[in-house]
Amino acid sequence: MSHNHHDHSCEHCHSDKSSQSDSSPSSLSLNSSSKGNLQTVLRVEGMDCADEVAALEQAFRPLKGVREAKINLMGGKVTLFHDESVTLEQLIQTVAKTGMKATPEGADAGDSPDDAKRARQIAVGISGLAMGLGLLAEWTKVVPEWGADVFFGIAIVSGGWFIVPKAFRALSRFSLDMNVLMTVAVIGALAIHQWSEGAAVTFLFALSELLEAFSLARARKAVQSLLQLSPETAWLKKDGDFVEVPVEEVPVGSTITVKSGARIPLDGEVLSGESAVNQAPITGESMPVDKKKGDGVFAGTINGSGSLEIKTTKGPKDTTLAKMIHLVEEAQSQKAPSQRFVDVFAKYYTPLVMVAAILVALVPPLLFGAVWLTWIYRGLVLLVIACPCALVISTPVSVVSGLTAMARRGVLIKGGAVLEAVGKLKVLAVDKTGTITEGKPSVSRVIVLRAKDEAEVVRLASAIDVHSEHPLAQAVVSYAREKQISFPRSENYQALHGRGAQGNVKGHSYFVGNHRLTHELGVCSPEIERQLEEIEAEAQSVAIVGHKPHDQCAGEVLGILAIGDTIRSNAKEAVSSLHNVGIEKVVMLSGDNQRTADAIAKKAGIDETHGDLLPDQKIDQVKKLLEGGKAVGMIGDGVNDAPAMAAATVGIAMGGVGTDTAIETADMTLMKDDLSKVAEAIHLGRRTLHIIQFNISFALALKAVFLILAVLGYTSLWLAILADTGATLLVIANALRLLRR
Repeated sequence: MSHNHHDHSCEHCHSDKSSQSDSSPSSLSLNSSSKGNLQTVLRVEGMDCADEVAALEQAFRPLKGVREAKINLMGGKVTLFHDESVTLEQLIQTVAKTGMKATPEGADAGDSPDDAKRARQIAVGISGLAMGLGLLAEWTKVVPEWGADVFFGIAIVSGGWFIVPKAFRALSRFSLDMNVLMTVAVIGALAIHQWSEGAAVTFLFALSELLEAFSLARARKAVQSLLQLSPETAWLKKDGDFVEVPVEEVPVGSTITVKSGARIPLDGEVLSGESAVNQAPITGESMPVDKKKGDGVFAGTINGSGSLEIKTTKGPKDTTLAKMIHLVEEAQSQKAPSQRFVDVFAKYYTPLVMVAAILVALVPPLLFGAVWLTWIYRGLVLLVIACPCALVISTPVSVVSGLTAMARRGVLIKGGAVLEAVGKLKVLAVDKTGTITEGKPSVSRVIVLRAKDEAEVVRLASAIDVHSEHPLAQAVVSYAREKQISFPRSENYQALHGRGAQGNVKGHSYFVGNHRLTHELGVCSPEIERQLEEIEAEAQSVAIVGHKPHDQCAGEVLGILAIGDTIRSNAKEAVSSLHNVGIEKVVMLSGDNQRTADAIAKKAGIDETHGDLLPDQKIDQVKKLLEGGKAVGMIGDGVNDAPAMAAATVGIAMGGVGTDTAIETADMTLMKDDLSKVAEAIHLGRRTLHIIQFNISFALALKAVFLILAVLGYTSLWLAILADTGATLLVIANALRLLRR
């Protein structure tokens, strides 16, 4: 129904402006300080296993003025929080006392670490060669027995050159690390004249340490490869010409050019040119994305065949890539639950086995008259088995491999604990707009009820919606501009949370809102209900435009805008893949009406739908899902759905590219608006979890087997260390499988 003219004669309706506050995501700046609150990051050479981590923790604990030391084994660095009384020199000297070398992050390391690695390799090589010659001499009897022992002695000295100093430093801290255990075992072997056994233990242990360092270096390089994605220089426009300068010297807002085939050095917006850009390093997309004037581009992505001029929008430390790298590095220092279990287990396991070794060596000879040499030897074997190396290294390598593999696929995960939680997800709650649908709605039709024409409905709706960033509001404004319908900006704009908005236009109060709002205002009618049912049955949203009730005005609905949001082309396939990776139930939570939500859910193959939800009601729904005792993930945009995401086991933000808030707030961020990435991440999370569980179980089982064999006398020193070395390398190799695409 429409009228030729409608007189809006109600008095001016005043409404308070909604208070707005701007918030920007906080960023961690290295070596930044406020009074009494300093932060220093040190790169540490020689930190290759958990014993070195423990040594650093013990070294920094008594240092006055140091409040916290975050030690990142996989990153090879230490982050220290301290006050002004602690100098950089003190911190570096503290690290030096542990036998390791520290340099400030970003500073020149001085002596090449390759020299130290080469010296270590030579020492291990000499140890292996000498041991081989000793065994050959012992078997062939071509030299006297003392001649073979000379070779074994050389093997022990060269192999123990880097082990014994660590053992003495550990003893000075009253710590029993694996270097101490190995040193005691070798001295014991020499004492009972088992020189060949002592040489074998020394060489195999030194070799395992060397190989473990190599394996960790490979895992670290996988993370550092992210750093190499961004070029060190950019072609900056100066006085009409382009000159090559370091990226640090490019001011925000300046113009740079990127040639075809080159990497884009900084985040920015295309000023001129067209090209297809490979965004795989950031988003994990397999196909290049076409870029033209006005489109955003990201540092580290690869320009295609065209040439682009770009206006920079961020400095080198604030790019999306820089944030990704920072998050991946930070995530490595957050221990997963399994890692915390292993740390606690190892803390008690090593001293207990040490005590058991002493008892095995002493009790049978003292109480039962057993042969001393036999039981001392078995006690020494137990000492070797007391090393928890394979067990301790099993989790951090798996976690960093999983985190890096995720980052390569355009998925950011904040820490090992979140990675394990992702692997345990059984229920997934999803927001509708921007997740299941494209998030780019458009007005499909306008229904005129009490307004004079369609233009009036659009004009009033746009006057209010121009204040809002909501996708539905933006669709209305875009429609008005497309139809060239001019509109004013309403006054006294006020957002009505989860229902719509209101504002004053030319002295009269109007509203734009959803079905719920018409009932709250008492302006709904059977005719309006019928119209809304038809629109909602087509899985479309509604924006109802009306005159707000007032003391002297009953209020009325002037018209309805039907707004359609296209379902994502891969939504059904993505939901199906979620079920395939073990998600038992996918639940859609929407602020839209129930009928629209149901229609979209049916098309996407979603199991359960809840519509007409306010933000706080979404939280309630997530809590209900959690009551089932299963891990629940919540996917949203990282801003509006932040409370519900925080309530879930894992909060997942869609489309993190260019959205700093999403990266900061979510546990897991998808760098591209692609729901299928969630299934991929869950699959990789489950793989990581299974690998961690296998590594821990394998390491524990092997220890148990050799403990029994040692007591029964069915193993030897060299076989025990060989098994421990093999187990360490096996769990590392198993974890590194996660890096394969």
